Amino acid sequence: MERVALGCSTSAHQLRRVRHRIRVLVADDNAGFRESVLTLLDTEDLQIVGEAGSGAEVLELIAVAEPDVVLMDVRMPVMDGIEATRRLKAHHPQIGVVALSGHEDQDMVREMLVAGASGYVLKDSDGDDILNAITQAALGGGVLSPEVTPRVIEELTDALDRERRRTKELEEAQEALVERSTRRHEMVARLSHELRTPVTVILGMAQTLAQGTAQPDQRQELLDRMVDRAKALGRLVERFELTVDAGLTELVDVVAMAREVTAQRGRVTVIAAHTLPAVSVNPVAAARILDELVDNAVRFSPDGSPVDIDVSLGLACVDVRITDRGPGIDPSDRDRIFGAFEQLEELNRRVHPGAGLGLSLARTAARAMGGDVELERSGPEGSTFLWRIALDV
Repeated sequence: MERVALGCSTSAHQLRRVRHRIRVLVADDNAGFRESVLTLLDTEDLQIVGEAGSGAEVLELIAVAEPDVVLMDVRMPVMDGIEATRRLKAHHPQIGVVALSGHEDQDMVREMLVAGASGYVLKDSDGDDILNAITQAALGGGVLSPEVTPRVIEELTDALDRERRRTKELEEAQEALVERSTRRHEMVARLSHELRTPVTVILGMAQTLAQGTAQPDQRQELLDRMVDRAKALGRLVERFELTVDAGLTELVDVVAMAREVTAQRGRVTVIAAHTLPAVSVNPVAAARILDELVDNAVRFSPDGSPVDIDVSLGLACVDVRITDRGPGIDPSDRDRIFGAFEQLEELNRRVHPGAGLGLSLARTAARAMGGDVELERSGPEGSTFLWRIALDV
């Protein structure tokens, strides 16, 4: 059976680049098939350093076996190959993983690649194909069976494009927040300097009046000068307030922003009270928060089911509620979903690919602007996430 290599095919030159026999750990719950693979891999270029019957055993053996490549069966008891690969790559990113399966399951291929596998071969592949995949993994490349390659590559390309766009938007928002924070400190320092002189003058005149040494006509002159200085000081403070406000935030119509963010999502409806005040936020970060919450709702709802965005006036805040029709979230997971890289679906059945960063980033950005994101309610009929945006009062 023909195989497609992600990179160059194996050659004598590439084998020399490894500089030592490739250390391989074989993981498969079928002892008979595992024995066949061990026989296949008994070559002068490969060294078997361990074998395991589950993903949990793989993780236990890693420190002792120190493999270059793990040949990982996808379906195994206790811990499947997808979960084992995810954990393995998190702590040992330099170890190559070649997924091994008896099924041409497109979703399974994608999940293994997302977890960190660099190659995917079928159990009925030619022996040379498996050897080639292991060598490619040791060299930093990978091999995919042609039966699954086109669709998987297309899906991964789309996912990478989406992540690049999101990363760019987040970087721009972060840069804007850092810049505005720097400007805040600069403005505070300048304000302190500019206020010191008039305050010192007013204090001096007040002390002169308090001592009672000034003549009646001098007292009136001092009072008049104090009033003028105080008025000038008030105008100075007002100018600085306007400058600081304009430099740090923008007034945003949340309802208009919600409609703009969801314009291309036909299943999303924006519901709003008739009159709502504009909020002072970073517009890029605010749009990103809403997009992450809506994306989360859409991805975890049944196809075609509606998603509602309700914008209302709360207590000293504007409340934005995003309601989906998903299966709900277990009470034990309600805090964990806001952690970075957290995903609630079991990896061997996951149908919603992603890094698990959306809710964590949304909450972090919301808190940076004085608000918060929380899970307000969840049950079999769906979930509602609440984004509170503080009002300047």
